[in-house]
Amino acid sequence: MDQKLINIIEGSIKLFKKYGLRRISMDEISRSMGMSKKTLYQYVENKDDLITKALEFVIEKNTFNVIEENEKLNAIDVLLEISRMVRMETLEINPVVVFDLHKYYPVIYRNIFVKKRDIIYGDICKNFNRGMKEGIYRTDLDIDMVARLYVKNLMEIHDPEFINAPFSRIFQVMFDSHIRSIVNHKGLAYYEQQIKPQTI
Repeated sequence: MDQKLINIIEGSIKLFKKYGLRRISMDEISRSMGMSKKTLYQYVENKDDLITKALEFVIEKNTFNVIEENEKLNAIDVLLEISRMVRMETLEINPVVVFDLHKYYPVIYRNIFVKKRDIIYGDICKNFNRGMKEGIYRTDLDIDMVARLYVKNLMEIHDPEFINAPFSRIFQVMFDSHIRSIVNHKGLAYYEQQIKPQTI
């Protein structure tokens, strides 16, 4: 990706996080970047295109693969590390951004939702296979079905109509239940040892 486009995307993300998607105009984005709108439109077609590129940029910065490739970590460590990162990232999310995306950009939201869902599904399946090879996950898991159920729960976790509780609490309970359902005795002993000094 062109460095200039990366700069535009990163600058736009900062503005979107602070003010939401609806309130920020292309004029304001170009001014904040110190460039003309004409130059801005050389890199993006319109605001919808910029929002799409920004969201794709966020989900494609897939830190799972970086952590997964760390040979010092086992499959449980990888999930624990990812869970910490997810909680940190959610603290940075402005609810206005989520609201704007749902209400004013439903097509973009759906496309990004599907893309993110598929990436998470692939990552979870990869983690299952790793845990089985390491001898800490159950070998009788239906990888496809368990992964799909976990991803479905994860993607619906923000629904306040069903569970009215802070995201961190919901995620903690869901993550703990997920881990305990996929590990064997060896994996469970390791997991409980890892979470002793701290919450998940």
